[in-house]
Amino acid sequence: MTNISFQRHRRLRETTAMRSIVRETHLQKEDLIYPLFILEGENKKNPVASMPGVFQITLDLLNQEIEEIVSLGIKSIILFGVPEDKDEVGSGAYCDEGIVQKATRQIKSLYPELIVIADTCLCEFTNHGHCGIVEDGRILNDPTLELLAATAVSQARAGADIIAPSNMMDGFVIAIRMALDENGFGHIPIMSYAVKYASAYYGPFRDAANSTPKFGDRKSYQMDPANRTEAMREAESDILEGADFLIVKPALSYLDIIRDVKNNFNAPVVAYNVSGEYSMIKAAAQNGWIDEKSVVLETLTSMKRAGVDLIITYHAKDVAGWLNK
Repeated sequence: MTNISFQRHRRLRETTAMRSIVRETHLQKEDLIYPLFILEGENKKNPVASMPGVFQITLDLLNQEIEEIVSLGIKSIILFGVPEDKDEVGSGAYCDEGIVQKATRQIKSLYPELIVIADTCLCEFTNHGHCGIVEDGRILNDPTLELLAATAVSQARAGADIIAPSNMMDGFVIAIRMALDENGFGHIPIMSYAVKYASAYYGPFRDAANSTPKFGDRKSYQMDPANRTEAMREAESDILEGADFLIVKPALSYLDIIRDVKNNFNAPVVAYNVSGEYSMIKAAAQNGWIDEKSVVLETLTSMKRAGVDLIITYHAKDVAGWLNK
């Protein structure tokens, strides 16, 4: 064996300390964005059956939740509204007294340094569950843009730090950018759901947000999971229209897309570690099939390694707790 020449890669894996100093990818608390589902009503903390550890909470219980999030060192949250009343045009989304607007004002009054991201969509507020105006079974693009723009302005007026439009209508970024600028919110960035696939991984989220479509599906406006180059067209459009961040959703089955986006665009990239990805890990852990902490940390690290700067994840509180230890 003394005459054989080969590389000694294991020298850099010998001890925990050695592995630590040569580690290439790092997961930090600052990378995490925690989603919250804000419910109208009082004294309710409804567990989402398909998402263990996730709840719909009312405003009177929100302060305690936010206090825990801040104490863990999480710097950013994203808000989704669960209204009592819905209508055909999702008017609760752009009402100044809507549930997301109320939650935003409440949170910012207590913790002004916490980054509040407002999900900007209509599906949680429409009685048909689609992300736009519906006419004869079709989702209308351009009329929907006006409502999305109004929603973004209302959310910014309430104090949202970042607007995150998730509707996948054509032109949604430029419509929102123009509306924000015209109303004195030129300083508010847009975190665009630029690359959002019509994924089967969203099922548990629709339970949490009460947003399952009452007819059809969202394949006419969300992307085909088989398409890769289309993602570049979508992301490029959003950058040209004024997006400041680019979200890829889902994350785990789309790490190749994340890397493509990172390589092609000079903007922060965000992965949405979606509900189905979360619930699969939770279910397997509850059955004793996997070690939850190890799998979660490996999963989120894979997203960072693929190129993301931030991760929207329901694991955020658990991960922050583990990192603190």
